[in-house]
Amino acid sequence: MLLMLHWLDLDFRIADAIYHLQGSRWALQDHRLLQQVLHLGGRTLSQTMGGVVLIALLASLLPTSLRRWRRPLLFLFLAVAGSTLAVSILKSLVPMECPWDLTRYGGDLPFVGLLERRPADMPDTVCFPAGHASAGYAWLALYFFLAAVRPRWRWLGLATGLGMGLVFGFAQQMRGAHFLSHDLWAMMICLTVSIGLAGWLLKPQTTHLQTSLR
Repeated sequence: MLLMLHWLDLDFRIADAIYHLQGSRWALQDHRLLQQVLHLGGRTLSQTMGGVVLIALLASLLPTSLRRWRRPLLFLFLAVAGSTLAVSILKSLVPMECPWDLTRYGGDLPFVGLLERRPADMPDTVCFPAGHASAGYAWLALYFFLAAVRPRWRWLGLATGLGMGLVFGFAQQMRGAHFLSHDLWAMMICLTVSIGLAGWLLKPQTTHLQTSLR
């Protein structure tokens, strides 16, 4: 998919369309819905959800009904935290510009591809991968969590993670903060972290629960 984006130049095609629809400027960059609600509010929502998971995880250490969910809750907390941390670390290591930074879209910097050599005097920016989208895609971990504790709800978990990631990512693209590929990289990283941790922490318990449901 990422190769197709590159071959078809879809990052620029999509960003060009969004930019021109806004009158050849990022007119929605500071729009209340995108900036205050979906960006800042979305981040607060994801952090609040993470706090709820942490509280539930701590409660599972006590003699409560959550004890049997201790391992799935540990997975969920580590997967969400690990996903956002992995994206944050990669952002700090891989300099890449946001659309609004580029001369093509009214900014001051030229476009330098992911594998291209950057000019020595070019400032580093931290726009890749998409950090805000990762705050949504990190919750793809809900699919694996619910597959372990409530298998019939697992698709709701998947829809939640995908929905949050898509909405957060779309909002940032409309503001000129990210290209589509930035969001897709964030999704892939989050999914990889969840799959890896699920294989380590959930496989035995998932098998046990599925057997008990038969």
